[in-house]
This record gives sequence, C-alpha cells and structure tokens, in this order.
Amino acid sequence: MTHDHDLELRPTPAQTEAALNPPAGRNGGDLVVETLAGLGATTVFGLPGRPALALFDALHRSDLRYLGLRVENNAGFAADAYGRITGEAAPLLLSTGPGALTSLAALQEAAAASAPVLAIGGQVPTAGLGGGRHGYLHELPDQAASFRGVVKSVHTVRAASQIPSAIAAAWKSALTAPHGPVWVEIPQDVLLAPTTLPVVTGVDATPDEPAPRVELTAVAADLLSRAARPAIIAGGGVVRADASRKLRQLAERLNAPVVTTFGGKGAFPWEHPLSLRSWLEDRHTTDFLEDADVLLVVGSGLGELSSNHHTFRPRGRVIQIEADLGKLESNHPALGIHADARLALQALLETVDRRPDETAPERVRDLLERVRARLDAQGLDLEQQVLASVRRALPTAAPSFWDMTILAYWAWSAFDPGRPNTMHSAQGAGGLGYAFPAALGAAAADPTRPVLAVSGDAGALYSLAELATARQYDLDVTWLIVDDGGYGILREYPTDAFGRSAATGPTRPDHVALAESFGVPGVRTTPETLEKDLAAALSASGPSVVVLPAVLRMFAPTHLG
Repeated sequence: MTHDHDLELRPTPAQTEAALNPPAGRNGGDLVVETLAGLGATTVFGLPGRPALALFDALHRSDLRYLGLRVENNAGFAADAYGRITGEAAPLLLSTGPGALTSLAALQEAAAASAPVLAIGGQVPTAGLGGGRHGYLHELPDQAASFRGVVKSVHTVRAASQIPSAIAAAWKSALTAPHGPVWVEIPQDVLLAPTTLPVVTGVDATPDEPAPRVELTAVAADLLSRAARPAIIAGGGVVRADASRKLRQLAERLNAPVVTTFGGKGAFPWEHPLSLRSWLEDRHTTDFLEDADVLLVVGSGLGELSSNHHTFRPRGRVIQIEADLGKLESNHPALGIHADARLALQALLETVDRRPDETAPERVRDLLERVRARLDAQGLDLEQQVLASVRRALPTAAPSFWDMTILAYWAWSAFDPGRPNTMHSAQGAGGLGYAFPAALGAAAADPTRPVLAVSGDAGALYSLAELATARQYDLDVTWLIVDDGGYGILREYPTDAFGRSAATGPTRPDHVALAESFGVPGVRTTPETLEKDLAAALSASGPSVVVLPAVLRMFAPTHLG
C-alpha cells in the first residue's frame, strides 16, 4: 500500500539529478549556508575569524544577505533585534575562542528576552576536541560548556553529514516557545573539507507550540468568570506569541484591568480604559494587583522588575500562563499552565463567561491619578518633558531600542510604545551597549521604517564602532545619546546606599564630532529643541546621531520602605 506521505518523500527527477551530480568545489561551509537558505533565512549577522573563514567564503557565494558588525557582542545584539522584529531565527556567524565568547553577553540578553538567535561558530580541528591541550589557536578545553548555561541548546558537529540536521535541530529549538538563542559549533577542518554530499534544498524544522492542558484552562476560566476583582499582568510572552489582540478580547470580556511588564510593553493599548500601563515600580500599582482576588499572569515569570523588586505579595488566586517551564511558579504559587500565550488565551476566550463590571475603568483612572500625583510631587518636570518629546518625535509605527540608562528606566514605566513589538530594551539581562547595534538589526529587518536607539554617554562607548556599520550599510537609525557625564544611574545607587559614588565618571568623547568622523550627521540639542531635532533626524534617510547634554533623575523608588 502506498500512503500520501510516501509520495511526499519521493524525489522529483530534477532533485534526483541534482543529488547524483552535486556541483564541484563545495565544502562544509556550503552545507551550512545551504541549510540556512533551506530553512528560510535571508539575512545573517556576524564577524569573521580564521577558524570560520570557510563559512564566510560560502556565504559570499550564496544569495544570503550579510551584515558584518565590528564587535561580536554587537553582532549578537543586532541578531537579537532582527529576531524580535521578524519572529524568525536570526543567524549569527562567529569565529571560535575569543570571537565566540565575546558574544555571550548578547546571547544572555536574547535568552532573557526570548529572542530567537541561531549562533553558529567555528571550533578547533576535530583532533583538538575532547579537552586535551593540543595548542591550537583559540583552543578551549570545552568551548560548548561556556555556552551551555546561557543558550537554550548546544549542538556540536563532528562530520559534514551532521551539519544539516544539527542546524535544523538548533533552528527548531530557537523558534519553539519560549524563543531563545542556540549555539552550533563546527570544527575548522569540517568546514574546510570538500564534500560530495547533495545540495541541501529543503529542511523540515517546524517548531513545537506548547498547548495548554484543557483541564487547567477550564479551572482558570471558572476562576476568572466568578472573580470579583480580576486583574491581568501581561509580559513579554504575549508580544513574542503575537497574542496582543487575544489579550485585549479577554480583558474586555472580563472587564479586567491590565498592566504590562517592561518586557511586555505594547501588549495592551496604552490609552485603553482598562490599561494600568506599566507602572510596576509604583507601590500604588503593586497594592492594586495585590488586591485582585484572581490575578492572571500571561507570559511573565514575575521576576525582580515585574514584582516591584520582589515586594509584590498577591493575596488572591494566581493563574500563570508561561511557555518557559523554568519560570512556572518560580516566584509565586499559582495555577500554573505551561503553554504558549496565544494558544492559552484562545482557550480561555472559548470558555470564560462575560463578566460585567462598570467599576473597573473608574478604578483604573483612580490608580493612574494617584501615580500621577506621586510623580508631580517630586519635581521631575525635565525628565517627563524629555520623554514626551521623544514620544512626539517618534513615528507611531517606528521601533525604538533602549540601553540601560535613566531615560530608559523612565520609558519602561512611562513611555507609550504605540504598537505591540515596537519598544525593546536590554532589561532582560541588563547589559550595557544594547540599543544602537540592536537598532541596526531592526533597520535591516524592516528598512521601511526609521528606528530609534537611546543610550547614555557611558553605554554609547560600548557601541561607537558600529557607527562604521551604520554608514557602510546606510541603515536608517537615529541614535539619541543622553550625555550626563558618566554612569548616571550608578551615581544614584551608591549615593543612596553609601552617601557617595565612585568610578562612575569616565572621560567621554565629543559624540557629535566622532559621529561626523564616520560620515554620520550629528547634532547637539537641548531639552527645548529635542523634539524638533529628533524628528528631523528620524525623517532623514540613513544614520544620524543626536546628543542631548542633560542630567536626568530617577523617580523615587517605592520598594525600599
């Protein structure tokens, strides 16, 4: 008996001919590039090194687009952003040893933010694997061990025939919820060795989608339908799953107020009558969420920043939907539902009862008024003026990428992202230098929209080399650098803790002159002219730099008392 799936596996005559007579001159590097193309990749990021030169030589012979950055960690940030914007696994090609290890901070951010990155690096020749001390350049006793605690999965190739399957398995891992970075390493001699293997034409690596258990969603739907004061915390899992519309439908059916985490910015409309926005570091919001008799947490592990620095103590029943099994009930007891946010929200929409509640919008307005009153009492007009100017200058659909800087900490709570999947920051792992190279990756993903990067002057020093990348590829990124003369937030923390600060004032360059030396237009602005200058830079094509000399302050914390 012949089944339909048997026919699908039977090659066509053209495929048979190509398999029997592969083109000459191919090597392991070609198998890598062919597999990436077969999986649907179109753009790769990276930085070459001697053990991986065969990769880059094969890339030159392919139709894949290559964007080369100047530092491996920055290439990782660019791939991270490409993955966030497109939802595709972004290939990141690296060398071995120091070149590979330099990407680890970026891969940690991708892991924390669930950004799909497919990192492929070289390795010493196969004779050097296994922990011996052979003296190869870049040799490590166990290079994979350096990545194992950072990425979702590690794949070591030892023969050319393993390359397509290893990369396909890594691709599937990166795109299975929760998304994340993966690591594939291929020895130098395997990449260089000639191969007569057939050309890789099609690869099946369909990611898994963790579906919710029906008995759990039935209990959750019953709890939410009967709740007196339900509330919802929406995290980055909602954005990654493209489930914002389903979240809104559920919130409106339940009349449940919604707060978005800093990683979930845009998951719920900012101006919606049920929107608590993102004031998670405000005690008024913490109290409101603690008072909920049923709290639905979707796509968040309720970590440090999402729980007002672990001061949040829910008194009602918690329902947690989370694709990352390690985050399920990791901080609070809950009805834990291990599932993709989109699938779980759909299951709830099909089973919850409509819950009338005319008081919910009024309670939301009252909370936001109390938050506003607390801010108004702190004399923070400059900070709010600067943030408002950025919002008005930035087109609604344009993505923004924020470094670890005081203006970004304001933006986490107070910035209206406009749309889902448009505001991104390094708050997952908290490393400096994210914004500008990430914005370059976003501009490569979608060249139809301008992209904004926001850094402090100290964080900008991590990424200045990528001005050359921006100019080389003419990427439409405007870089706003808030120059406060050092590590601004690190002056506040030790001053509060010890009464003084130390090692927080590095000498910085003239950022405008430096940008212009790369052929990138630069302008120095003021808080009064920021909106006009930033809007002009964003409307012009190609890269640009806007420098704002200003010392900004943080709003008072509410978790220390």
